[in-house]
Amino acid sequence: MKKIDKHLLIAVIILSLFGLLMIYSSSNIWAEYKFNDPYKYLKSQAIFLILGYIIIYIVSKINYQIYYKYSNIILFICIILLILVLIPGIGSVRNGSRSWFGIGSFGIQPSEFVKLGIIIFTSKYLNNNKIKSIKSSVLPILLIVILLFGLIMLQPDFGTGVILVMTIIAMLFISGVNMSFFIKLGILGLLGIVVLVIIAPYRLERITSFLNPWADPLGSGFQIIQSLYAIGPGGLLGMGLGNSIQKHFYLPEPQTDFIFSIISEELGFAGVLIVATLFVTIIKRGLNISLNQENNFAKYLAFGISFSLAFQTILNLMVVVGLIPVTGVTLPFLSYGGSSLLVSMVSIGILLNISKYNSK
Repeated sequence: MKKIDKHLLIAVIILSLFGLLMIYSSSNIWAEYKFNDPYKYLKSQAIFLILGYIIIYIVSKINYQIYYKYSNIILFICIILLILVLIPGIGSVRNGSRSWFGIGSFGIQPSEFVKLGIIIFTSKYLNNNKIKSIKSSVLPILLIVILLFGLIMLQPDFGTGVILVMTIIAMLFISGVNMSFFIKLGILGLLGIVVLVIIAPYRLERITSFLNPWADPLGSGFQIIQSLYAIGPGGLLGMGLGNSIQKHFYLPEPQTDFIFSIISEELGFAGVLIVATLFVTIIKRGLNISLNQENNFAKYLAFGISFSLAFQTILNLMVVVGLIPVTGVTLPFLSYGGSSLLVSMVSIGILLNISKYNSK
């Protein structure tokens, strides 16, 4: 047994504390207007951050093999929560999605926990089943993923659904599934996107606004345009901490999905470089932990967690700079949101525990 990966832990602590600072900087104007309390979002996130640090400590002490033992139960609970949140009176609607359990002024988003639950289940599945054929080895896990994706899309929450699906596909890829399968899966995925656009035409508006946001600058293209207006003036050192213009009711709720825009505006390329370095450190350490494992369950689990964090980060940044349509995906450790932060902290706790055991 070794000590935990201190580089990973330090990077997470620095990034999350920096996120707390930027949540206050980006939200204080909006919070004072809406709640008459400029510290509203700061205080809420600080509570979750303290809980997150406690969770990291506790989870890092728990042998990761316990998730192997209870993976079926974890996944079953996740499915039940996804069903319950769709029931009016139990799940609450925020920003057009019925994806929250309201607890006082706080909200818990079960789809965030599902992302981790399916990674644990898939890690056990791949550990126990050698990939022999698509029908016998891959199809069962894909059917479960399709079920989860369908439940998430009923909320709807397309961004979370995409992260979940892409993470499992990546895990299947490293397990040795034939490349031709992924080509066929990609074609089916494109057809599925077409169907989703036909079912909900507003998704087509998001796509067209991404291609040309200035075609509807006060409607579907508003967020992307305001995000680019924030990033553009940042320069090398930015406008200074707290000096963002876009947070003054131009960029909607800048403390959530578009917090990176405010970081770029206030701290410039220097701030972006710091954030990028911390994210690269976290993902690199996570992948190294995976590569150094002899136990296949630990290898798949560490890879799944690392890939999920990496893909969510890239997805958020691509939205912010206008490379893809708005997805509603938060930036791990930085964006305001208790559910996202707590799940990220649980994930890091698991990685830290894996780093202590069965290393080559």
